[in-house]
Amino acid sequence: MVITAISLAERARVLLERVVDPDIPYLTIDDIAILRGVEVADDGSVTVTVTPTYSGCPALGVITSDIESVLSEGGFADVRVEIVYKPAWTTEWMSDAAKAKLAENHIAPPASVLDIVPEVLCPMCSSGEVRTVSEFGSTACKSLMVCTQCGEPFDYFKAI
Repeated sequence: MVITAISLAERARVLLERVVDPDIPYLTIDDIAILRGVEVADDGSVTVTVTPTYSGCPALGVITSDIESVLSEGGFADVRVEIVYKPAWTTEWMSDAAKAKLAENHIAPPASVLDIVPEVLCPMCSSGEVRTVSEFGSTACKSLMVCTQCGEPFDYFKAI
């Protein structure tokens, strides 16, 4: 039998896999790439670095509280969440798996920020025949779109 010891930082990262974005609860903070770092000091204190999707993100308080709770429940007594805004978060940091989860849940994933005219496909029928209903959807980071092919409304996660 091989027993592998994992570092405290790795253990903290495993625990943080339980922290989801409250606006998109099937994406973890690691999936959405706002989790920027985890450091454990020699005294066992943990500093988690987070970059919010935008500076006014209303979910940030819940995310911070969830990070503190998960790590405290996991045995880390001294937990600090550091919010950093530089470099600014970008949808380019999101993994392909995270973008696939968005599509599976009927949210059009962000196009590349390099696209001058982003191609947005309907997550229901894959048509590119879509129009913007409102620049702001269910949250500020999403636009409300409608597919002119199948008629279904959907959110588009804005490329930032």
